[in-house]
This record gives sequence, C-alpha cells and structure tokens, in this order.
Amino acid sequence: MNSRQLQKLGVPGDCVKSAITAIQNVTRTGGLKGKQIKLAIQKVLDNPQDFIADEYFGAFAKDVIEDRRFERPEPISYRTWGTDIDHASHAQMQQACKVPMAVSGALMPDAHVGYGLPIGGVLGLQNAVIPYAVGVDIACRMKLSVVDLPLSTLEDDFPRYKQAIEEGTRFGVGSAYKKRQNHPVMDQDWTISRITREKKDLAWSQLGTSGSGNHFVDIGILSVPQRDEDLGLDAGRYVAIMSHSGSRGPGASVCQTYSNIARAKLPAKYADLAYLAWLSLDSEAGQEYWAAMNLMGDYAAANHEVIHRRVTQLLGAQVLAGVENHHNFAWKEVHGDQELIVHRKGATPAGQGVLGVIPGSMASPAFVIRGRGNPDSLHSASHGAGRRMSRRQAKDTFRWKAVQQDLRAKGIRVLSAGADEVPGVYKDIEQVIGQQADLVEILARFDPKIVKMCGDGSKAED
Repeated sequence: MNSRQLQKLGVPGDCVKSAITAIQNVTRTGGLKGKQIKLAIQKVLDNPQDFIADEYFGAFAKDVIEDRRFERPEPISYRTWGTDIDHASHAQMQQACKVPMAVSGALMPDAHVGYGLPIGGVLGLQNAVIPYAVGVDIACRMKLSVVDLPLSTLEDDFPRYKQAIEEGTRFGVGSAYKKRQNHPVMDQDWTISRITREKKDLAWSQLGTSGSGNHFVDIGILSVPQRDEDLGLDAGRYVAIMSHSGSRGPGASVCQTYSNIARAKLPAKYADLAYLAWLSLDSEAGQEYWAAMNLMGDYAAANHEVIHRRVTQLLGAQVLAGVENHHNFAWKEVHGDQELIVHRKGATPAGQGVLGVIPGSMASPAFVIRGRGNPDSLHSASHGAGRRMSRRQAKDTFRWKAVQQDLRAKGIRVLSAGADEVPGVYKDIEQVIGQQADLVEILARFDPKIVKMCGDGSKAED
C-alpha cells in the first residue's frame, strides 16, 4: 500500500512512514497480505492502545496515539510599529506566530509582503532556525563610508565619481568579474556544506558586485548635527558612499537548499507553514545551515568591503569613518532569561548603543541611527522605508524617463535604475523613522546625490 492509499484509510500524514514500515515487516515475516493488511491497519486505527506491544504494529500504534494527543500551541502575539501596513503583511506575521517554537515577534513600520516572514518581520524562536525567515539574500547589508573629499567635488568633479561607481562594482542578475577580487573571506572554510563548496567559484566571481532589484551604490552628503563619539565625526557635512547588497548567488543557493530540506522534514500537521519550515539547531541539517548562513554573513560583509575599497581607490579618497549592519539574518541572543534565535527579515539590529543605517529611496534621505535596545521589538528597527506597491504596479504607474528628469532637477543624478525602484514606490522614510522613535535615535542624515542601481528592473534578491 502506498501513502495515498493509507491516508484514504485514515492514517494521519505523520504516521504514514511507520505504517509502511509495519506493512513491510509483516509482509516479509508475518505472513499477512492483501486484505489482511488493510484490515490490520484499520484495527490499529480503531484501537491503537491494544497494539502498543505488537511486534509489527507497535511503532505505528504509538505514532497514532501521539498524533491524536497532539494539540497545536496557541499562536504568540506580536507588537506592531507604524500604521501604513497592509493586511497581507499582517497575515504573514500572524502565520509566523503559529510556528511551535516561536516565543516573541514584532513587525517594523517598513513591513511589506515577503516569503514566509514578511519583510520587516522579527521572530524569536527557541533552538530552531527558519531559512525563509532569514531570507533568500542572506545577510543583505548596509554600509556607509565617510571620505575626505570636499563637498564641491560632487558637482565640480562629477565624471570622476561616475567612473568610480561604474568601475567600482557590477550590477545585474548574475553580474560577475572576469578577474577575481581579493578578500580573506575566500580563505575561510567553504567545505562546511555541499552547497557552499559547490558555490565557491561563483562566490569568487561575484565578490564585489551589487546585483539587482533594490541594491544600490549611492554617493551623497552626510550631515552630522553634533559631535558623536560612537560615530567618530565632528559636526559638519561630509561626502559619503552608501551601499546596499548581500550574499548574491551563493546566499540564494544556501537558502533554497536548506528551505527544501526543512520543508521535506516538516510534519504533515504543519503543512500550512511550508514557507516557515524550520530546522532544529540540534539536527545535522540545522547545524549545516547555521554554519553556511554565518559564512554568507562574512561573505556579504566582504562584498561591501570590496565595493567600498574599489570606489574609494578610484576616487583617490581616504575613509574617515563608517557604519554597517546586516539584515536578513538570524542571531543567537539572550532576551529576558532565555536564549533565542532572533530572525530579522528586513529588520535592523537596534540593541542598546548599536549603530546602523536605515535608507529611504533614491530621492529621500537615509539615517545613521543608534539603537535604544527596546525589548518589545527584540532590539530591532526597520531596515528601510518599505515598499508601498509591487514592482509590477510600479512599472505600470511610473515613466522612468520622467522620474529621472525630475530627480535631476532636484540635484540627484541617477546613473541607472528601473521604474520599479523610483521614489514613489516607497513609504515616506521620515514618517517611518518617526514611528520608531522608541527604537532608535538619529545621529546623522545622508542625502543621495549620485545613484547607481541595476537598470534592468529585474526581481529583487531579498
């Protein structure tokens, strides 16, 4: 009998495996066959307690009893920051709160729909990790470098800035370098899992690239209102480079591989949580994913380091200060009196004193922030302004050339981008920042002046 036939008899999905094992054993050594087996299965389903000690059907009977005793835990609650959040994002967060190991959750004001956990979703689990709650673009990251160039050069020496960005990185799906860039991350152990071993050559070729979607390299003006020791800058206005990118193709492959493993292991009673399938950190697959995820975190950081190194060298500049942070990651953190695996899907770490960068759009400011360590948000904040319309809607709504002309009139030069990333697709970043004043304090403001994104309008990688 196959699994479909067994389930038609009433065998619960999570008991099919032990039922098949019982049938194989009783067929081989017990002499039962055909209708006798079907009758035996039915008897176990009717009175499983009578078969606990049975040589052939004991394990199946115990599984049936355990399945009938099972009650799904009540979903946890979560707190929301912001008001401009659609129903679908809340529905995804509510679904995530049904994961049985979930302890606490939060939804940031930039929230919008993602896979599994919504973008802007924060979820703390006990001893388990959800690949899709980390995200496809593992460890997608922000980095800002303040350089020693005069503000006047942004206009007076624009061709040099344009060349530095366009030669300092690569944009687009599958973008790569013919000549490998160098970074110590490639000397780390890439044999920790099959997929990282197989993707090392791809990682070499994509090191220092920016990808597509909402990834960018901007150059603009950082305004620091007062001296801040953590930031290490005096009050003033500075030229700064800001980038947004992640772990590129290797990170996507790690996510896909371990999401598939998690879904294959997902108990049938949790089939509705397929995109939130988890891996126990006590399992071999869970340990592999954790190691691969952390390697992708190091790789994403290296990716930005190479981009900023190349751009600053091409500019002939020196770095005065910098800030960077991951999102799309999971951290082991202690909250209250327990260790949690805190997933931040499109959310910025905002522990007490932790610095980060929260961007707006190509026409709106980004903010350098310091976390307040609010326990209600699991020490988290938004990772950006958040989309207010889909990419398809954006392309149907905006004419890119008209938007580009408007931006130029405002003093913003866009070297390349797509209609799906124009300013109108994003929420108001200043409003979003204002809605999380209890999570972060603002240290500085970055206003973009030169913007480079992928010009093909392809799907975002995170």
